[in-house]
Amino acid sequence: MSAVLVTGGTGKTGKALVQVLRTAGVRTRVASRKPAAADPEAIRFDWNDPTTYGPALDGTDRVFLLPPVESVDPLPLVEPFLRQARRAGVRRLVMLGSALVLPNAPSAVEMAARVRAQPGGVVLRASGFMQNFLRPHPLAEHIHRHGEIRTAAGDGKLGWVDARDIAASAAALLADLGVDARSDYLITGPHGMSYPQAAQIITAQTGKQVRVKQITEKEQAAAYHASGMPTDFAAALAAVERGIKEGREEQVSTAVLELTGRPPRAFSEFVSDHAYEWTQ
Repeated sequence: MSAVLVTGGTGKTGKALVQVLRTAGVRTRVASRKPAAADPEAIRFDWNDPTTYGPALDGTDRVFLLPPVESVDPLPLVEPFLRQARRAGVRRLVMLGSALVLPNAPSAVEMAARVRAQPGGVVLRASGFMQNFLRPHPLAEHIHRHGEIRTAAGDGKLGWVDARDIAASAAALLADLGVDARSDYLITGPHGMSYPQAAQIITAQTGKQVRVKQITEKEQAAAYHASGMPTDFAAALAAVERGIKEGREEQVSTAVLELTGRPPRAFSEFVSDHAYEWTQ
């Protein structure tokens, strides 16, 4: 019996994707480092342990691929998995990539090319996650504790997208192998939004007073590192804000509508759905 393997199956996008697929009656295997004992379709998967690749792929013909997080060079771990997926006969492989290109991360482009070269390979290049405004993300933690967004992005805009819309887009490609698919999709929300605009929306809709404090790229890198991120990844992530400030990341697409038949959620709807985050 065929099935979909969801790597990162307990994360922000993976968890939502599993729910969508199972609701649609699609057999779904949940791969994570700590599989839930109560879920018979949960299986251990660890990018740092290649012996977990084969058992996770066994009996699956479709894969949702979440590369190793907080890494500027994930290809050395992903490449062996891609070879094993090809040998296992995987017919569609959907990778969650990023629309934001991290500086000093040369393998990201090569990894996307390797995925597109796979049978049925598709790359979803997602913009910034709206879920970053929810704890335990450092952005959300600072809002909760200090009522403040610290950013080096100025008034630059990003096409923020809800992880639920990313999951729905991936599900549309994975639930039915008969669906025609391009090899690359830019996944964004309905419009660009700056951090000051986000603060205004949260304040207006929840009553939680949120202000914006502009900081330097170096200060942002130090803050990310203090939150537990590796030094090189923290620096690369902070450098992305420079691109946002310069207007290089303000991209908006209609891919969510194209794949799911409905428009992506606006940030105001996201805030309404998660109002408890700021009113507690």
